[in-house]
Amino acid sequence: MTERTLKNRNLNRTFAAISTALVFDASVRLDVNLRVAPAGIHPLLAASRLAGRVLPVQHYGSVDVFLEAFGTAELGDVLVIDNHGRIDESCVGDLTALEAQGSGLSGMVIWGCHRDTAELLQVRLPVFSYGSCPAGPLQQRPRDATALEWATFGSFNVGRDDVVFADDDGVIFIREVDAEKVLSIARDIWQTERRQAEAVRNGKKLREQLRFDEYLAKRVNDQSYTFRQHIRALGGAIEQ
Repeated sequence: MTERTLKNRNLNRTFAAISTALVFDASVRLDVNLRVAPAGIHPLLAASRLAGRVLPVQHYGSVDVFLEAFGTAELGDVLVIDNHGRIDESCVGDLTALEAQGSGLSGMVIWGCHRDTAELLQVRLPVFSYGSCPAGPLQQRPRDATALEWATFGSFNVGRDDVVFADDDGVIFIREVDAEKVLSIARDIWQTERRQAEAVRNGKKLREQLRFDEYLAKRVNDQSYTFRQHIRALGGAIEQ
């Protein structure tokens, strides 16, 4: 097993108990390089989850760039496709998904659209995109020399040094070097939130747990005192 494959496996194992929202909160708390995909990127299959190192591809109208990328894939990689956010054409279908699955990839995240929805549902490879479009590319565009080095996703670029997390809430990218500490903090936040949720179910309101009246009293004397400062001092979790 290669180092990259092992890291992909560990990412999946840890992410199984948390969410992109928690990854976001942990990244903000640690002040690491965080990139959130544009709103509207959703899973084809509800409750799909993805975590893995980025395998970037810039689509230019031909499937050969995907086939070339698969030749360098490691088990558990996530194909991240830059199709310029287009919603007037799709860039992948069931054959690409089957090939990705057979190459050991854990899923695909597309800045654009997919097609062959019925067949993709049968393949069951996690696919995140803006949705479906029956139209394929009508022409081949010039291929950039960096087509397999990085992918633009919204207003930022991602590459092989990045990892991606995706679930029903959306898609988040962070640097691979930050992943371990971010996931550790995300799990701590998750545990705190679960304790708070259980306490609410047992009759102890969140306002009571977070000593909200105390916060309001402090704010009267210090308008610069924020709720975020307050809950961090208490060790609570609701916002970061």
